[in-house]
Amino acid sequence: MSLLEKVRPGRPAAPPGEPRPTGRRGGSIRAGDLVWRYLLLLAVLALTVGPFLWQLSTSLKGPTEDIYSSTPTFLPSHPTLHNYARVADTIPVWDYVLNSLKVATANVVTNCVGSALAGYALARLHYRGRRAATLVFVLAMLVPVEGIVIAQFTTMRELGLNNTLVGVVLPGAVGAMNVLLMRNAFRKLPYEIEEAAYVDGADVWQRFLRIALPAAKGTLAVVAIFAFMGAWDDFLWPLIVLSDPSKFTLTIGLNYLHGTFAGDERLVAAGTVIAVAPLIALFACLQRYFFRGVGEGAVKG
Repeated sequence: MSLLEKVRPGRPAAPPGEPRPTGRRGGSIRAGDLVWRYLLLLAVLALTVGPFLWQLSTSLKGPTEDIYSSTPTFLPSHPTLHNYARVADTIPVWDYVLNSLKVATANVVTNCVGSALAGYALARLHYRGRRAATLVFVLAMLVPVEGIVIAQFTTMRELGLNNTLVGVVLPGAVGAMNVLLMRNAFRKLPYEIEEAAYVDGADVWQRFLRIALPAAKGTLAVVAIFAFMGAWDDFLWPLIVLSDPSKFTLTIGLNYLHGTFAGDERLVAAGTVIAVAPLIALFACLQRYFFRGVGEGAVKG
């Protein structure tokens, strides 16, 4: 008799080599509970991924296929990429993609650099007002964007940055949430490591660049993903600050596509897929850092 059978005689031992699903406390999960969990996961998957798959299917359907039939078909009978070519012929979509890429890349760089520096200062440096500065970042997260958009527009106008991509980037250059994520990631670093580096003669910049920053690269990937998504998907602020069509971002350009060809959902679906594809590619490249970084920079109550 095995040791497990001696301790728990009423529970049969699992066959060797066959894993058994366990719960949070290590106990086995009943088959009914396991089925409900998988059904719930499938329902969430259908709600989140289903609309995108439907848009992808619609974008691949030709003009002869009825997308408004009473019994809709998910798979196109004759897949075609002609709708994507029509999007490029209708609006300068690749120019809009380039503008969005410029804004998103600049937003990623400024957020990664700024949030890393501010987070390290809040977590590791000792000075008066550190708690008050942390409280300011927490309160900044509570202010809705719509409440300060007029002040931001006035500031950009006074600086002469209206109708420029710099004016689109500047208000979101450093996000308060990103700073707090980096702060919590740096706080988990043991002080003994930095103290040993200080004894060896390392200054603040060396401790930041060689010790703290490599230890928080997972959270830095999370900040990069959030910054890219926020800049790529932003619609309200670029719509307010930009007036030259040659400087429009992709979200504004797709809005013109939808307004001009509201009856042709195939074009709208193709434009939507073009807008979502870079986000999927970015997350696919950084997913292993993302899940690790969420735990590093989790905000604890």
